[in-house]
Amino acid sequence: MVSDGHSLTELHFVKHQEKTEPRNLSDNQQSLVFEDTRRWLDLYFNGNKPDFTPPIYPRGTLFQQKVWHELLAIPYGQTTTYGAVAKRINCRSAQAVGQAIHCNPIAIIIPCHRVIGSDGSLTGYASGLDIKQELLRLEKCPILS
Repeated sequence: MVSDGHSLTELHFVKHQEKTEPRNLSDNQQSLVFEDTRRWLDLYFNGNKPDFTPPIYPRGTLFQQKVWHELLAIPYGQTTTYGAVAKRINCRSAQAVGQAIHCNPIAIIIPCHRVIGSDGSLTGYASGLDIKQELLRLEKCPILS
C-alpha cells in the first residue's frame, strides 16, 4: 500500500514470502487511509462485496485515469471486455485500453481483473492469470461457471 497522505495511490500484490509494511505510517490521516483499505480488503477476501471505496487517487495519464474510472463502474461479480470499455470511453483501440489497464496502480479496488477477452477468455493480468481467475471465482463470477 502506498498513500499520498490523503488517498491510496498504489496497491500491489506481493509474493507471500515478501513481507512489506505500508509506507509512512507516521501520519494519522495516512493511517486512516490504510485502515480503510485493510477493511475493504478484509471484506473482499472474505467473499463480501465491500459497500464503500477507500479514498483512492491513482496516478497516471488522463487516458489511463479515464480507463480506470470506467473500471470502477464494472459491478462486483460481473465482467466486461476490453472492447466494451473502449467503446464506453469513445476509444477506437481495445489494445490501448488494455495497455492502460496493465498500468493500473491500485489492483483489486480498481477491478482490472473483471476485464476479459472478447471471446470470454481470461487474458492479461499483471499479477498472473491464476490470480485473476481466483479473484473472479471469489466474486462468484458467472463466466467461471
